[in-house]
Amino acid sequence: MVKVSAADVKKLREATGAGMMDCKKALVEAEGNFEQAIDVLRKKGQKIAAKRADRESTEGVAVTKINADKTAGVAIVLACETDFVGKNESFVALGGQFADIALNFDSKEAFLAADFGGMTVADKLVEQTGVIGEKLEITAFEKVEAAYVGAYTHIGKIAALVGLSAVVDNAETLAKDLAMQVASMGATTLSYKDFDPAFVTAETEARIAVIEKDNIELGRLGKTLKNVPQYISMSQLSDAILAKAEEAAKAELKAEGKPAQIWDRILPGKMERFIADNTTLDMEQCLLDQTFIKDEKKNVAQYVKTYGDVEVTTFKRVTLG
Repeated sequence: MVKVSAADVKKLREATGAGMMDCKKALVEAEGNFEQAIDVLRKKGQKIAAKRADRESTEGVAVTKINADKTAGVAIVLACETDFVGKNESFVALGGQFADIALNFDSKEAFLAADFGGMTVADKLVEQTGVIGEKLEITAFEKVEAAYVGAYTHIGKIAALVGLSAVVDNAETLAKDLAMQVASMGATTLSYKDFDPAFVTAETEARIAVIEKDNIELGRLGKTLKNVPQYISMSQLSDAILAKAEEAAKAELKAEGKPAQIWDRILPGKMERFIADNTTLDMEQCLLDQTFIKDEKKNVAQYVKTYGDVEVTTFKRVTLG
């Protein structure tokens, strides 16, 4: 049997992250050849990966990386099977190494084919599957490029990137606040103006049906019924519809006996309430139309305007599972 030095074992361990005994066995099998020993460990990883192919990788770490110029950023998820592995320092560090490489590529496919210490990123994932004993994979890859890019990561579970149209004073704070908003509230698009009309129509019908069904049960139990909205997006609220809502509000004030001279003070609040009740889809999915989490008196678009001549150009969000 080939004698393997402790120095060789240490070198292989540092290169692969494998355990000392696995490194020693690999070197013995490879008759002391370092490159062949790495291949032995990789083949072990392939066997384990094949056995665990049907396992779910729902744990892991979400990582972001921004370039030095703040003009590009990437967010990835390095996934594993258990929370125990996902919190391991070496696993989190591996996620950071992958993010450093990912920043140089525009697609997940190109990233997986990129070099990682003499092997591809895809091969490194297989190798580390053998080392760790759990299925590892990149389950999310998002890239953002803009005049200014900021990021936010929530306890390694959710990561968000935001692109701004210009570099303004305190751009770092603005971008981070917006990325935090994206991570927390899960917007899917920038504005209600981005919605396909057919999607809004179908979503409106579906939501109304759910609320009406709930109200049947609430009525049976003698509880307060939910409001059934006519609309769910600002894209549906034409000038004619808003004018009709204002006339209805005036009629309500008249019926309540409110003096006409004070209507101007009351009407804005009623219209705000009407719009809020009939734009629930926007509040859920449109970043600029959401209530700003750090100041509920503003929506996100109003918050962005406080920074001057700058706009949100794009955003991305990745999450475990």
